[in-house]
Amino acid sequence: MSDQQHGHTAEGDPCAGDVPEVRREGGTPGRSLGESQARVVAGDGGAERYWTVDEHLADILGTVGPLPPLDLQLLEAQGCLTVERITAGVDLPPFDNSSMDGYAVRVADVEGATDAYPSVLTVVGDVAAGAADLPVVGPGQCARIMTGAPLPPGAEAVVPVEWTDGGSGGKDAAVGMAPHSSAPEGAAGEVRVFRPAADGDFVRRKGDDITPGQVVLPEGTLLGPAQIGLLAAIGLDSVRVRPRPRVVVLSTGSELVQPGAAVGPGQISDSNSFALTAAARDAGAIAYRVGGVPDDAERLREVVEDQLIRADLVVTSGGVSVGAYDVVKEALAPEGVEPPPLGAISFRKLRMQPGKPQGFGLLDGRVPLFALPGNPVSAYLSFELFVRPAIRAMMGAGADEVHRPVVRAVLTEGLKSPAGRRQFARARYAAGNPGEKGSVAPVGGAGSHLVGPLAQANSVIVVPEDTTRAEAGDEVEVVLLEAADRPL
Repeated sequence: MSDQQHGHTAEGDPCAGDVPEVRREGGTPGRSLGESQARVVAGDGGAERYWTVDEHLADILGTVGPLPPLDLQLLEAQGCLTVERITAGVDLPPFDNSSMDGYAVRVADVEGATDAYPSVLTVVGDVAAGAADLPVVGPGQCARIMTGAPLPPGAEAVVPVEWTDGGSGGKDAAVGMAPHSSAPEGAAGEVRVFRPAADGDFVRRKGDDITPGQVVLPEGTLLGPAQIGLLAAIGLDSVRVRPRPRVVVLSTGSELVQPGAAVGPGQISDSNSFALTAAARDAGAIAYRVGGVPDDAERLREVVEDQLIRADLVVTSGGVSVGAYDVVKEALAPEGVEPPPLGAISFRKLRMQPGKPQGFGLLDGRVPLFALPGNPVSAYLSFELFVRPAIRAMMGAGADEVHRPVVRAVLTEGLKSPAGRRQFARARYAAGNPGEKGSVAPVGGAGSHLVGPLAQANSVIVVPEDTTRAEAGDEVEVVLLEAADRPL
């Protein structure tokens, strides 16, 4: 049962392609999960044990590790981290070329040129971008040249067309060149140059940007549009990276209907699978939304097993508490069944609010599964606290890039917190002036079903387990959730 809001249908990412099945490094497949190996965790004397947030997270990060490197085509590698430093094998630019549309000239031929006394040069041909057969520029000569075209032999500089009459024979400066197809005569005849040029003016020299052997991207670089463009510019068509994890998201609950469909009595629109799929993509993963699965343990096992062919990580929401219809626990950790049908999954209670019930383990001894609670706020904050760091670790992110940024801020209004639990309160954070701490205010109530305030929050206030009330003016810890505040 979901306690939330969810859907159906499968939605994928076209960038996934036929990526081969990949596994993690670091976290050893099938290794012991510590106390999480037990599907029901008990303490001394049979009393149920409550895990701390830190213990649960440590268990997760001790189990998952970076995915093995892959050689991917450039566009498939967008959003991935490089696993080795990349050096250039060519010069950029690869040859001396013009940075303007104009005329390639010898410096001596335009020395002292003015509007009243222009230098008159003979045009010996055109040099277009991509030209291989170049005219030689001798004394008293020039070549019409386009931006990006190679500087012809004999030429030392480029004068922009606006410094010339454009070959018109008039006294006024040209504003541009006529298209070659409509005025081929522009590649011959004479041109008047009204200004002098120094050696190298408007010339981009070979190797100005990059030289062979130069490190262009260090190991661990996140490949965005500019980095992809750089790799293409130096002639690479593929790059070795940590692949983006493939994350399958599904939600449980017979009450769930696809958004846009008619909602009957006792039904709700599926929202968790959409929010969690979006969160996985925001974290850098390739995410597939499977949608809602009814409260049927056998059906859920079938769906999860079917998804293992394309999953590096699986996220479920709902069905992890103590109700009679908590199907995730029934499907993945059925009582008296050894070994567990899909692998050892631990269901545990955490000293946190919201999000007390959690499940974690390895499916088939290799694919991490996160069973999150069903209430929307609980599911989303659980993802931020536990699943997102796992995705980042699988991508190979550094230790300081696995978690969301944390700051200290001044609380603008008081809030209560349950004793013995670490509270994560939705909030709005405002940065302070340079050298000053920012401010933060709670958003909405404590109910874990309140999706309206969640959509307004850009941060989370962290209230320690031993604090039952924080007052206005107190300094508190704040986790920033805004995408602009991501480490990567």
